[in-house]
Amino acid sequence: MHKILVEIYNPAAEKSYDVFIPLKSKLYEVSFLLSNAISELSEGYYQASEQTVLCDRYTGEIFDINQTVEELGLKNGSKLMLL
Repeated sequence: MHKILVEIYNPAAEKSYDVFIPLKSKLYEVSFLLSNAISELSEGYYQASEQTVLCDRYTGEIFDINQTVEELGLKNGSKLMLL
């Protein structure tokens, strides 16, 4: 399985996390897993919910959750934000 390393920033916790994500997974799957993991890692600062959004950290562009990571053009070193 091919994976890429991305940086996920969570403003609620004011922390960044380096995470490997699979290229062939749909973003809604990745978003769900990241949301739950960061909820645990943030020690209560971030609460996972169904309204979780993944976007580009610099442009604020919200990604289409029905596309795969590869289709979105994400690469090693991409910086994302989890809201």
